[in-house]
Amino acid sequence: AFAVGGLLAVAGAMMQVLLRNPLADPYVLGLSGGAACGALAALLIGAAALVTPAALVGAGVSTLLVFGLARGSGTWAPTRLLLTGIVVAAGWGALIMLMLAVAPDAQVRGMLFWLIGDLSGATHGVGALGALAVVLALALPFARDATLLARGEATAATLGVPVRTVTFALHALAAAATAVAVTVAGSVGFVGLV
Repeated sequence: AFAVGGLLAVAGAMMQVLLRNPLADPYVLGLSGGAACGALAALLIGAAALVTPAALVGAGVSTLLVFGLARGSGTWAPTRLLLTGIVVAAGWGALIMLMLAVAPDAQVRGMLFWLIGDLSGATHGVGALGALAVVLALALPFARDATLLARGEATAATLGVPVRTVTFALHALAAAATAVAVTVAGSVGFVGLV
């Protein structure tokens, strides 16, 4: 539980800095939904060993979708990214409901409990703690750049921050942290806001 909360909190902090919005978190932006969708797809096909990689792919796809759709023909605006994330999260929710509808009856109950956040089946807590340590170790070198990004991309670029590189790295770290948290405890909502 500590590791899941820590992973979601770090991911939420990164998203809030990048979008300069206190309402940004992995759940609202669709990262949790993408990770949950990937994990459930692996469970549905009976590939329990692929749950974590599938969650990582789902969170990555969600990140790419949000950025691809939000960009459109212009630039990324924090408000546009946030609203696009909400739409993508709703889409993942619909896909998850479809998977639950077609899942065998024996699997539905476990899938539902896992989706709402369930630690009763969590067996790799040490791995989650290790993932939290790795994410923190990878995020700390970006602390100064992230602080400058919170002031705005133009200000950060003026002060020598490689904006695209730092933005990509922080989004990738947030997606990975979210995927690991979702794999362990399911789709826990709004912890990233805290």
